Amino acid sequence: MEDMLQLEVHDIEVPVLTGIYSEETHLPQPLRISLTVDLRCPARFDPETPLSASKNYLDLKRAATAALPAGVHFTLIEAVADHICETLFLQDARVLRVTVRIVKLAISEAGESIGITLVRHRR
Repeated sequence: MEDMLQLEVHDIEVPVLTGIYSEETHLPQPLRISLTVDLRCPARFDPETPLSASKNYLDLKRAATAALPAGVHFTLIEAVADHICETLFLQDARVLRVTVRIVKLAISEAGESIGITLVRHRR
């Protein structure tokens, strides 16, 4: 079995143009995005191991924020998740699997989490 490192960034709130209903298509909706990225890693992390042996957490955050194209309307939040996965796979060949969880905050009525989880493996 191969060792791997899981990097996690959770609960990023991002306004994204998404939705299928007319009331959803004109303004960005707030989404809560969480990421778990499985990364190939070295056999050991010593105290002086450089950052290049891992991955900067900010790369994950940027994939869910700045890397989303401005002005593009995603009909489904599944497409938002797919875009995030592809961004992370293209960034780093060590990324083996990406899990993206998206919660649509605008449709919550009693604090429930309504959304999707997409898991993509490097092909």
